[in-house]
Amino acid sequence: MKKDIHPKNYRLVVFKDMSNDYAFLTKSTVDTKDTIVWEDGKEYPLVKLEISHTSHPFFTGKMKLVDTAGRVDKFKNRYKKHFEKKKN
Repeated sequence: MKKDIHPKNYRLVVFKDMSNDYAFLTKSTVDTKDTIVWEDGKEYPLVKLEISHTSHPFFTGKMKLVDTAGRVDKFKNRYKKHFEKKKN
């Protein structure tokens, strides 16, 4: 196995699913400027997620659309003329 290829700066980080406010604490090397106070009263770095296992349709069994960036609206606006032709 190669030496010195793995990061050494592991620390506790909170990952939070912004669609349903589910959060979990784990070790990571990800860089972030946001912080959050965890259940134990300590402050940890925060990584905001758009989707996690608690909101992904594969894991939940529900077809729930999570559109935090407005991508569906952009798509509909771009192809509005096409959809209108199809209806007529």
